[in-house]
Amino acid sequence: MSNQAYTVIFYLFAAITVFSAAFVVFSRNVIYSAFSLLFTFFGAAAIYVFLSADFIAVTQVVVYVGGILVLLLFGVMFTNSIMQTDLKTDVLNMVPGTILLIGLLTGILYTFYSTHSWMPSATQLQGSIVERIGFETMSGFVLPFEMASIVLLVALLGAAFLARFEKQGNKEQ
Repeated sequence: MSNQAYTVIFYLFAAITVFSAAFVVFSRNVIYSAFSLLFTFFGAAAIYVFLSADFIAVTQVVVYVGGILVLLLFGVMFTNSIMQTDLKTDVLNMVPGTILLIGLLTGILYTFYSTHSWMPSATQLQGSIVERIGFETMSGFVLPFEMASIVLLVALLGAAFLARFEKQGNKEQ
C-alpha cells in the first residue's frame, strides 16, 4: 500500500477516535456514551497499530474493550430499572471544559509544530516485541509485577467485602 493510503487510513481512525470521544463527553444518554466509548477504544487501538505497537493495541482491545467497557455496560444496564428509559446525564461545566480544551489543544499543537523530528525512523525492530516484553517482565521487573498483582488482589478482596457487607437496617430477623 502506498504512503498516501496509510495517511488517509490513519486520519480516518483519528477522526473516528476524536468524534466518538467528543460524543462520550457531550452525550446526555449514558448508554450512548458507553457505546461511543467502544469506538474510542477501538480507534485508539488502531492508532497503536499504525505506530507499530502491536502489543499495546492488543492489550488496549483486551483490557479496555473486553473488560472495562463490558463491565461499564453491565453496570449501567443492571443498576437501572429495565423500564426506565430516562437515563440521562447533565453536561455541566461547559465553560471550564472549553477553556481547558483550548489550552490543551494549544499545547499539543505547539509541541507538534515545534518538534522537528517527530517522524518515526526507518530502523525496524528485530524480533518479536512481545517476546522482549515477556523477557523483561519476568527478569528485570519481577518485583514490580508481583507487587502490582498483590495490590490488585487486595483491591478485589476489598470490593468483594464491600459488596457483601450487610447494613444493619437490611438484616432480616
